[in-house]
Amino acid sequence: MGHAMASADTASGTTVAVGRLEDLYVRNAPAALRLAFFLTGDRELAQDLVQDAFVRIAGRFGYLRQPDSFEAYLRRTIVNLFTSHLRRLRLERAEIAREKAERADDPPPVDAVEHDELVRALRHLPERQRAAVVLRFYEDLTEREAAEVMRCSPRAVNSLVSRAMVTLRDEMRGWEP
Repeated sequence: MGHAMASADTASGTTVAVGRLEDLYVRNAPAALRLAFFLTGDRELAQDLVQDAFVRIAGRFGYLRQPDSFEAYLRRTIVNLFTSHLRRLRLERAEIAREKAERADDPPPVDAVEHDELVRALRHLPERQRAAVVLRFYEDLTEREAAEVMRCSPRAVNSLVSRAMVTLRDEMRGWEP
């Protein structure tokens, strides 16, 4: 009988903790999303960072030294996740550069002028859009594979590619082969 009471108390304590986390999410998510957006400049990446931050903190909520400092923990976690994201991007770029150097022996594109124009247009794209286009079309990855490399959702990759294609079409509209 005593054992049944203990597990009921534990279940009740879990319910209270979940309710407290929900409350913390409702109160802190908008400010956290603004912070993440200002860091990234990308709404979808910002949403991913905030979600990841809440998941990480929720897993450690019972161990927080000062639960009243949740906002500070959340901000620190978002910034740490963002810097980790940037570090991964740098590593990915370095890997792509290494692979590109290894492929230097590949034959040049059929039309060098068209290639130069495309490279110039790609350079004008924001980094994440450029990465999405390069991974999808140059590296010939699926949306899911590109999403794994970029650490975002396939939907985000699709959105990045769509926006990039609009920009590229506008850039190259006046160009005649």
